[in-house]
Amino acid sequence: MATDTTPVDVGFRSERGPILVSLMLTTSLVALDATIISTAVFTIVGDLGGFSQFPWLFSIYLLTQAVSVPIYGKLADIFGRKPVMLLGIALFGVGSVLCGIAWSMPALIAFRAVQGLGAGAVQPMSMTIAGDIYTLAERAKAQGYLASVWGMSAVVGPTLGGVFSEYLSWRWIFFVNIPLCLLAAVMLIRNFDEKQIRTKRSIDYAGAGILAVGATLLILGLLEGGQAWAWSSPISLGIFAAGFVFLVVFVLVERRAAEPVLPLWVFTRRVLAASSLVSLLVGAIVLGLTTYVPTFTQGVLGTGALVAGFALATLTIGWPIAASQSGRVYLRFGFRVTATAGSLLVVAGTALTLSLSIESAVWQVAICCFVIGGGMGLVASPTLIAAQSSVDWSERGVVTSTNMFARSIGSAVGVALFGALVNARLGGADNPAQGDLAGALHLVFVAALGAAVVLVVAAAAMPKSASAPEVEDERADVRPPAVKE
Repeated sequence: MATDTTPVDVGFRSERGPILVSLMLTTSLVALDATIISTAVFTIVGDLGGFSQFPWLFSIYLLTQAVSVPIYGKLADIFGRKPVMLLGIALFGVGSVLCGIAWSMPALIAFRAVQGLGAGAVQPMSMTIAGDIYTLAERAKAQGYLASVWGMSAVVGPTLGGVFSEYLSWRWIFFVNIPLCLLAAVMLIRNFDEKQIRTKRSIDYAGAGILAVGATLLILGLLEGGQAWAWSSPISLGIFAAGFVFLVVFVLVERRAAEPVLPLWVFTRRVLAASSLVSLLVGAIVLGLTTYVPTFTQGVLGTGALVAGFALATLTIGWPIAASQSGRVYLRFGFRVTATAGSLLVVAGTALTLSLSIESAVWQVAICCFVIGGGMGLVASPTLIAAQSSVDWSERGVVTSTNMFARSIGSAVGVALFGALVNARLGGADNPAQGDLAGALHLVFVAALGAAVVLVVAAAAMPKSASAPEVEDERADVRPPAVKE
């Protein structure tokens, strides 16, 4: 296992501050976009029409983001983080402009795909750059700052979406990204200077294309199964079969590729496989809860959208608080102990959701979410940092992107599983009674608890050797980044 052993010229701590601010700003693009559009859906539909098509505004974004992540990770290990991040910011900015001027629902859906391609670079590159410029002891706090962006966006996003839709125009939920993109790009260009060693490396175009098609079919089947078509329908079975065939072909191609876009060794090293499994489960639990906790708060407890949003926000508030402090824990006890403790907290939080009922108060929902968020901060960040610390600079991009790709797959699986449970219980009712809805969402909470139990097993599967005290507090970067004074 490669470890962080060679010092890197990263400058004084204050010199890295502007880079971290830039990373937080670029992360806010993705985080805000995930929440700001939710409160504007009905306004958009009222203007453009296409009510039956609006779920694709979310599906196509998640789809293009997920399938592009592994490709960006490999490109970052070849050409550097900076150009890939700038490409992602540019694509996200262009997609935002196009979404803002969209003239129909199909056009808006197509332009959301462009935004998703940009987000596919921004999120993993932010975490990869943070892993490059901060030492092992500092990475948890840096990841905590990045995670805090999601907490702030969970509160600010829906509010901004409502304000823009009601007082300006829904188009401003996209136009607001333009100055943010420009500012983030300028700050990154001015402050982050990578020292690159030019090496001749080939690009696995065939593998990238086959992976994109296979992953697209798999995620499409998961997102639309039980929604656009029945799970057992010929189109559903055909999509999954075709996706499986493409992924098998991808494995065969990657075994022969000189520079595979997604090296198969990321699935054979125990620390990387365990961290990816953890990330997959985190994606399933988090997206499932962020989808159905507001539904429970509004549909069962009878609150408004704003109160429901604040109840859910406690999850994304607890996460960065725990993540920022996780460094102290894993430096003393190791990655495996920290991740296992965090996953047990997630079990406790999801178990608490089973006690929620029609008579529950909103503060009880908030407490459940806060406990789950705290657990996530102790399991998600440390397992990612463990994976990053096990490789050098030339492999860190693909390792980080694989972790993010697993989370995207988990999100799609979570949406499919939880949606199937709700639909099966409600039988397709458009306006279910409070009691029926409460019963259906109870099944979601039971499934989340089951996923949390598996999360404990995945965290415990981290190798004992992947403990922070046994890893020196420096990096073995082949092409170290520098920071302009």
